[in-house]
Amino acid sequence: MLNIANFSKLYYTGDTLSPVQNRTLMKTEMFSSLRVIHGVAVRTALSVAVSVALATSFAVAPVDAFAKTTTSKSTKKLAKGAAVAPQPKTVKSSKVSARSAKLAPVAAAQDEEVPRAARRHRVSYRMDAHGRRAAVRSVAFQPRQPTVGQAFGLHDTPDSLALRSSVAYVVDQNTAETLFDKNSRAVVPIASITKLMTAMVVLDSKAPLTEDITVTDEDRDYEKFTGSRLSVGSELNREDMLHIALMASENRAAAALSRYYPNGRAGFIAAMNAKAKMLGMTDTHFENSTGLTSQNVSSARDLVKMVNAAYQYPLIRKFSTDRSYDVFTGKRNLAYNSTNALIRNPSWEIGLQKTGFINEAGECMVMQTTIHGRPVVMVLLDSSGKYSRFADAGRLRGFLETETAGEPHITSADAGGGGT
Repeated sequence: MLNIANFSKLYYTGDTLSPVQNRTLMKTEMFSSLRVIHGVAVRTALSVAVSVALATSFAVAPVDAFAKTTTSKSTKKLAKGAAVAPQPKTVKSSKVSARSAKLAPVAAAQDEEVPRAARRHRVSYRMDAHGRRAAVRSVAFQPRQPTVGQAFGLHDTPDSLALRSSVAYVVDQNTAETLFDKNSRAVVPIASITKLMTAMVVLDSKAPLTEDITVTDEDRDYEKFTGSRLSVGSELNREDMLHIALMASENRAAAALSRYYPNGRAGFIAAMNAKAKMLGMTDTHFENSTGLTSQNVSSARDLVKMVNAAYQYPLIRKFSTDRSYDVFTGKRNLAYNSTNALIRNPSWEIGLQKTGFINEAGECMVMQTTIHGRPVVMVLLDSSGKYSRFADAGRLRGFLETETAGEPHITSADAGGGGT
């Protein structure tokens, strides 16, 4: 029988082929051609199949880009003991389809058998779209340093309303009757409540409210290094500076106002302390016009005197109770909003207010408000949460609204004490 090896031997030796051998060689060549064609067809079919599989995988991959993976230990223990239904075998068409399979939720079959209560756990998400994995970075949490009130144990003082403010004091504005008292004699930092005194000193100076004031590097906060929306070079008139200092507690506005005082910043601070002394605020001392220092201190009893004095200035009442105000700095327009959430609550009738915060003072608030037709002054200092001072104000209002006539109103462990 003639094969390729014999044909090669005959060809290279020069021997001739018989007719039978010629026919056999032709059949062999035809058979070889058919095998080649068959091989090409098979390879083409495989290539088309692989292309279809790749296209399908790329179409599914974006849907599975975000895969939910459970991290609860209790879920893992429950899933470990549960039986997993056998899954049909699938053909691994490409690396892309394998990557999509990895993105499926871990223990999805087991989760269906776990009770809903047991599935309440923390979840984490990872993104693996188009081969890019997003790294999740953990951020170290550092607890806030204790406030002055916390350091002296003022938060441990019990009260009937379970207030979260370490100092709470409410008085009738007309009669000066004490309605609620908690640590009212404690001398603590008062943060931006300072700006009420700043406003009074500015208005007492009789300086033109239309005079332009420019923010400079001297108005930056070099103690707490806080930021400000008023960039260096911003220019506003004195009235606008006063407006955003009271309503939005803008620190650079308060700093610039003190610098433009007739006797400069040192003269302004001296005028603040002189005004406090004139009002009988014996527990009060000021070191700057913003409140961004723990050396601006006072007591709740002194702050009632300051609120009553500031209430006599119509401009302070108006500016401190505005919800929002827009200013033009010479560079751009700035929209400011009130720092007091109660201003936007129609159930409150507030005639004057000021909020404050620094780490040493905690969350603070003073305001004049009317409750059941009775004007009162409310002071809340060193509150332990961002919104707890507002919640405490609501508790105090509820307490005053439900008190029956003729019953004693004073609730304090500090009433009549020697103070701190």
